[in-house]
Parts: sequence; structure tokens; C-alpha cells
Amino acid sequence: MSRIEKLRMNALCHSHINDEFFYNFYKRYIENKNGSDYLRYADAFYYAFSQLTPNISDGELVVGEIKNALTESEKKEWENIYKEIAKERCRVAGGGQDSHMAIDYELLLSCGLKGIIARIEKYEKTCSHEQGDFYSAAKTCLLAVIQHSENYSALAVQLAKEECDEQRKKELLRIAEICKKVPAEPAQSFYEAVQSVHFVTYCLSLNPFRYCHQQFQLGHPDRYLYPYYKNDIQKGIITKEAAQELLDCLGIQINMRVPSGLSSGYMVGGRDEKGDIVANELTEMLMQVVDDIKLVYPSVGLCYTKDTPESFLQKACDILSHGRSHPAIFNDDVITQGLIGYGVPEKEAHSYIHSTCVEITPVSSSNVWVASPYTNMAQLLLDTMTREYDSLEAHISALLEKLDNSIKNNYLEQNRLRKQRTEHSMNPLLSCFVNDCLSLGIDIERGGARYNWIMPSFVGMANLVDSIYVLKKIVYENKEYTVCELKEILDNNFEGNEALRQRLLTALPKYGNDIDEIDQYFGMFTSHIVSECKKYMGELPSENLIPSVFCWVMHERFGRKTGATPDGRLAGFPLGDGSGPCQGREANGPTASILSSTKWEHHELIGGVAVNMKFSKSTLGKDSLNIMQSLIKAYMLRGGFEIQINVTDKELLEKARQKPEEYRDLVVRIGGYSDYFTRLSPEMQQEVILRTEHHI
Repeated sequence: MSRIEKLRMNALCHSHINDEFFYNFYKRYIENKNGSDYLRYADAFYYAFSQLTPNISDGELVVGEIKNALTESEKKEWENIYKEIAKERCRVAGGGQDSHMAIDYELLLSCGLKGIIARIEKYEKTCSHEQGDFYSAAKTCLLAVIQHSENYSALAVQLAKEECDEQRKKELLRIAEICKKVPAEPAQSFYEAVQSVHFVTYCLSLNPFRYCHQQFQLGHPDRYLYPYYKNDIQKGIITKEAAQELLDCLGIQINMRVPSGLSSGYMVGGRDEKGDIVANELTEMLMQVVDDIKLVYPSVGLCYTKDTPESFLQKACDILSHGRSHPAIFNDDVITQGLIGYGVPEKEAHSYIHSTCVEITPVSSSNVWVASPYTNMAQLLLDTMTREYDSLEAHISALLEKLDNSIKNNYLEQNRLRKQRTEHSMNPLLSCFVNDCLSLGIDIERGGARYNWIMPSFVGMANLVDSIYVLKKIVYENKEYTVCELKEILDNNFEGNEALRQRLLTALPKYGNDIDEIDQYFGMFTSHIVSECKKYMGELPSENLIPSVFCWVMHERFGRKTGATPDGRLAGFPLGDGSGPCQGREANGPTASILSSTKWEHHELIGGVAVNMKFSKSTLGKDSLNIMQSLIKAYMLRGGFEIQINVTDKELLEKARQKPEEYRDLVVRIGGYSDYFTRLSPEMQQEVILRTEHHI
């Protein structure tokens, strides 16, 4: 079995339990009553990392992973004493989002942690008392990461002494050498850079005041890793094949730190800060990781521009044709336009990340709360159907009033959570890598980041649009039913009215088929949402309310709790899975679907737009990839934000549903992210199967 195959199988079975870190942190945190909150935090943070058991799995080249190594007595202490203390402290720290961002990897690689400590010491010379505690805590947290890396180095030396295989012994000694150097010092080779990037990201994922899994992204590694790769290739220090293996190992480690059901990865391509096209060997190699390791992560986004060389889109489509769910294709020009519109300087607007699924946040400078919160658009419509209206326009006006109140109330709640976090939370380690925390002397949790946006997401838009069209036709034009009569039928889940349901579902045209009369409503609602969100500004710098129309898994969660809707959807069934048409409603093919999905402006929806398409794997022919590329380019040229493609077959999905043990690594695209098909709920599996399968 090859190294990568062995490691990927290990990742499929990995348990993401981080109790050892939290146990040691809170044991020390409770015992130490001395000093300010920052100093107590830093002391416990250092102790937790110094005690955290290093783990190097057989064959690993990139190291740093969680292994729950608590003794039986420690497990009992954790469960009976410290776990509740941890949960309560995290509750006090406050709710809201975290980690959906990428740190300043250029700073990490060029300065190393010791270089950042030196910067902090310069700031300390003129700081206030409060800033002094923050800076002191930040330095201690950086030293904790260095100590943990040195513990890995010591473990690698120990394992090398016990190793019989000479090749593996050499690998372990090399790991020991690298972990002794980075991330403490600046990286000088490609291998050192890859190890430093992973190790710091892995350490950031252990956040004492957030008892939940963290989803940090790796930014644009084809930019910050490329100088190290190019130098090593030119000097003969590394081969392309060896570099690809390291990138594959990096990709596997993402799966070791982030459980399935979430999302973590990186972006490639696009334009750099000067506006030049990024298209190099690493751009292709970082996409190739998806095909090599065949796991749910990395979540890869290809940033596409009209000037992106054709071969890179071809590479993406080729990988997708193998049944992989990545890369997703993002419109770099549209996203950059949107970021500039929200006040991001053009130089920074070229450096962004799909913070998990499709939510766009500026790299190195964000404390953006994505998908905060989700809004159920179908339920809002149902809530209006308790009385009669004089016209469809009056009905829509009542719906918009409810929507506006929902936006306002949700914004106020998110700001309440922000205020709580500002008063009771901290993250000095993360603050070291986010502009402008160190220069301001302010923790990221207390307003130090450059961008502090809130990004609400609006789910079930296609259901809303299709339902509005149904109301238009059968209530307000044909007057077959009153609003309340139709609502009674919906409340009974169409019981005794199946013929009506089938008519609503199939006889009346739907969004996604290039019919202006229907498609216009999507643009009307998104335009209203954008305008309404612009009314709200926060107290922190650059704190905008920026909307999105994607869903993660919320279309299934909302669907479970939402009654039958006028579009013919039954109670409990998932809502539409993104910004495209609802499942199975694209009667006129993929081109019509793309036309419908691009009749409204995407660039101001920087919180994320996700359009899913599904193609039949069994009917892919020699010209299919060219057709797929043409469809993607048409979507991009028309101003589409992001498109994600599943190439699979209904038959394969049905087999996986019947024999999940044989298909545990089958990955499918959901509503902005990917997941293992066999780990989805039965309802979500059915939703994926019912999506229209296009033949090209």
C-alpha cells in the first residue's frame, strides 16, 4: 500500500477528539488564580500545549495531529469536573462565528514565530497596561506553539531510534530537524514551509474559549508556497513528485484536524495583489491533491478570470469528471468587484478566501462572521399566509416587511453576541496573524481585525420564487383558491390533494428554465435583501452587513421543520440547495439553468452564492469536458459568482445508500460544501439523488 493510500485510510477512520488539550488548559486555568484574564489564559495555554501528546503516524511526512491520550483517571476528571467548567467558560465567552478565515501565512513563513515575538517586543515599549497584558499573552502563546513543535521534534528522534526501516528512519530524522526549526524560524525550503503552515493552523484549531471544531482555511498556497517550490526545484533540492507528495500529505492533514460535515481547504488561481494572473505549477498540483487523496477535504476553489489560461479550467474539469466534488469554480472578477464595493482596497481585494463553503472573507484581516444567521425564506412566506390580500403586490409587500424585521432582529442579536465576545473572550495566538491586531494592541475578539462583517444567509430562495409564481397564477390571477384555502391544504401536507400537488410541482413552470416571468422574482428579492442590509452598520471598523444566498446543510435542517409550500414541496423535504433551481426542476437543461441563475446581480452577495449542477458520469464522452468547460465559462461571463459540479450517477448513489460500508469515501457536493454521501441523513441523501442529472 502506498504512503498516500495508507494515510488516507487512516484519515477516513480518524477520531477528532481534542479533550486532552481542553483538560490540561482548564485544569491549569482553574488552579491559577493570579494575574489578569490574559495572563491566566496564556499560562494555561502554554501548559496545555507543553503537555499535549505529540503523535506521528506511520508514513507521515507533515506532522501535527490530535490524538486523545488522556489516561483513564484523567478521562474521569475531564468528564466529571473540567468538561462542564470548559463548557460554562465557553458559554460566557459568547456565541457567534469563528475561524472561517485564513491567517497571514506570508508573515509566518517570512518571519517565523520568533520574528513575530520580536515585533511584539517593539510594540511593548510604548504600550498601555491593558495592551501590555495582551502582548504578553500573545508572546506566551507563540512560545507554546514553539514548545509543542520541539516536542514533536523529540518524538521524531525517539521514533527514529526505534525504527528498523532505514528510509523511514531518515524521514523521521528529517521531521525532527524541521520541527526543531519551524515554525519558530522563517522557512527556507518548500518542505519547511509546508510543515510550518500546517503546524500553526493545527495549533490555531485548539481554541480554549471555543469548545467546537475550528475551520481555518489555508489561503492561497500557490502564491505563498511558490517561491519556496521554485527555488528548491531550480537548486535540485526537491522533485515535482516529492513536492506533490508533500502537498498530498498536507491535504490529508486537513482531514485529520477538521471533521466531515464542515469544510476546510484553500483557493488557487485568480490575480495577485498587483493584478497579475496566478497560474503556476503549484496551482495545478494543489488541485491534483483532490484527485490523489480522494477525501472530503481539501475544499478547493479555483479562482477563474477571463484571462486564466485554458489549461487550468481543463485541469479542474478533468478532476471533476473523475467523480470528485472539487474544485469549485469561483468568479474572481465578480468577487473582486464586490469586495471593492464594500470598501476593500483593490490590492487586498485580490486576496480572499472561500471561508468554508462560498463565503468570501479577506485573507489575513478578517474577523468576519459568516452565515450569521441563516434565514428560512420559505417559512417567512408561510407566515404571511394567514390572511387575504388585495393583490400579489400587497402580499409581497407583507412578505418584505417580515423579511426586513427578520434582518433587523437578527442583526441586533449578532451584535449582542459580538459585544459579549468583546467583553469575555480572547484569542491572542490568532491575533498575531490578523491585521491590525498587533499594531493596534487589540485582540481579534475585541475589535482588532480590519474587517468585522456579519454575513446573513437567505435559504430556500428558489422555493420562495416558485411559490410566489404559484400564488400569482392560482390565487391572484385565476382565483382558484384563496390564500387561506391554499394554506389549509398546505397545513394538511396536501393530504387528499395529490393531484393539485402534482400540478403545482410539474405543470406550472419553475425557476431555472430561462423563463423571465418567474426568474425576475429571484432578482427582485436579492436586490431588496442587498438594499436592506446596507442600512445597518456596526460599531467596529469596516463592520458591514453583507448578505449571501447559500445554505451549507441548512436547506435540509430548515426543510425538516418547514411545512408544505405552494411550489408542491411536501412538509419535511429539504429546501432548495443553493442559488440555482430546486431539486429536479431544471426541465430545460443546464444552459437554461445557467441563464436563470445569472439574471440577477451576484457581486454584492459577497457572503456567498452557490449554484449546484449534476452531470451523469456514465454518459460522459470525449466531448463532454469541452461542453462542461463551455457551460462554466458561460456562467462566469454572465456574472455568476460560483458554480460547483457533481459528476456521478443515480445508480451509484443508490448502491451507496444500500451498502454504505463499501462506499464510505464517496464524496458529493451539497450546498456550498462537500461531504461523504454515506454520512448524510437519509433525507439529505434523497435530496442529492433527486437533483437533476444532466447528460452532456
